[in-house]
Amino acid sequence: MLNFFKNYLGILKKEFMGYNGKKFTNDLMAGITVAAVALPLALAFGVSSGATAAAGIVTAIFAGLVIGGLSGASYQISGPTGAMTAILVSLVAQYGMQGVFTASFIAGLILLVCGIFKLGGLVSYLPMPVITGFTSGIAVIIALGQVNNLTGLKSEGLNTIETIISYFKLPQTLDVASLIVGLAVIVFMFIYPKKLSKYCPSSLIAIILSTLVCSLCGINVPTVGAIPKTLFLEERLNFLAIDFAQIGNLITPAISIAALGLIESLLCGSSAGRMKNEKMDADVELVAQGIGNMVIPMFGGVPATAAIARTSVAIKSGAETRLVSIIHALVLLLSMFVLGDVMSMIPLSALAGVLIVTAWRMNEWHSIKSIFGKKLKTAIAQFLITMISTVIFDLTIAILIGVVFSAFMFIVKVSKMQIDVKTVESEKFETIDDKVKNTAIVALSGPLYFGTSAKLTEYMDSLDDCNHVIFELSSVNVADLSGVEAFKEKCEELISRGCEIYLTAVVPEVKKMFDRCGFIEKNENELYFENSDKVFEFIANK
Repeated sequence: MLNFFKNYLGILKKEFMGYNGKKFTNDLMAGITVAAVALPLALAFGVSSGATAAAGIVTAIFAGLVIGGLSGASYQISGPTGAMTAILVSLVAQYGMQGVFTASFIAGLILLVCGIFKLGGLVSYLPMPVITGFTSGIAVIIALGQVNNLTGLKSEGLNTIETIISYFKLPQTLDVASLIVGLAVIVFMFIYPKKLSKYCPSSLIAIILSTLVCSLCGINVPTVGAIPKTLFLEERLNFLAIDFAQIGNLITPAISIAALGLIESLLCGSSAGRMKNEKMDADVELVAQGIGNMVIPMFGGVPATAAIARTSVAIKSGAETRLVSIIHALVLLLSMFVLGDVMSMIPLSALAGVLIVTAWRMNEWHSIKSIFGKKLKTAIAQFLITMISTVIFDLTIAILIGVVFSAFMFIVKVSKMQIDVKTVESEKFETIDDKVKNTAIVALSGPLYFGTSAKLTEYMDSLDDCNHVIFELSSVNVADLSGVEAFKEKCEELISRGCEIYLTAVVPEVKKMFDRCGFIEKNENELYFENSDKVFEFIANK
């Protein structure tokens, strides 16, 4: 933790150097703008996670104050996100809100440890198609999760597949009024002029209009319900009420929450950092996320992470420092106490419409178009496998499947050994001693390991009639035990038939592996040579 405070203070010193009234004005206006964007999303994500709208606002408030205040960059805005709701829905159904609070606290502890042990660089190892597929999978889950509030239909199940199946099993009644309100919100947000979004977000205007219409016209649709005017929600983490027998079952969801928090926060920081031309300290950010997610459940909030939508709005609105995050939190706090009664009348179908549009827009359409437009088969497979796995399985498992598949495809790609076999022709070497005739030169390129050993031995079967075989290994930079043993066995077969074996341009690391495996019982001066010409000279002088 000592390094965290040292790095954190260094970030603050640099960030607030030369801070003045003009910069504060920029932060104030940006903070108010971000709050306008965050308010409808906080309400929507709170409801869609299986908690309450109040839980969503409390999450956004404390995420803005704690995580934003301790962040590893000046621009990060954290709060409840759509990606996190995908985990929380099933968690609430299975373990209740106390289970969510406990898992969130454990996840915060995991993130804190990741930051202390400097694991912030892990996200850089995730391939782009995997991240894109993961994001699209989450978007599908979010959209499907809004069907109930949008249509009035009923569903049950602990995962997406079970939920979809339940629609055909349970007796259903379509709520036409809710559907019309929700569809109107969706259409409105898509046709809303982008120029106006700079001043007031479409989601906020859509919610205000839908609430006014429903209230003034007496349209009877389910609403958000009472918003308590307190930061200490009635249902919050109670350490005395924790069922320690259930802790083991909450470890996996906690890891999923932590993994998602790590991935989403660091990707947001990386993307936003390019927008503001400012580098984020990933390890400080993870510590901030960890502390925040340990604090938030104590007030009744759900897990939070950095959000690219709110962060990008902050930057585009002229944000100077992390005060934007704190100001946005204070504006949300004020809204909770002043506008609580108004927010309680917001139609749930309107929030569902907002989240469906949010899910559509969170897809990285530019990357998807690039992957499919360029017909990159491996990238397409990575994208689809990760997306489908995200929808069907746990989010952590989906990432694991995507990474493992990517690693496998990478190994397959780089393990393709190129083998070029040439026989020394008598016409070309007619001036050379007859001793070098009937010699094969085998140029190998690629790794010599278990994945290429079969191909290598297959090619070496065609060398049985040669008197001499020269292996050019300058392009073989990696060798493992399996590859060397297979190569050694085949060379010994050739030697047993009277063929002489020579190796040229062997790189030091590969030669070291040959030596450790006891490659061939032969004097080094008669086995290793700089190039083929040296071998011809050696054979001719024997």
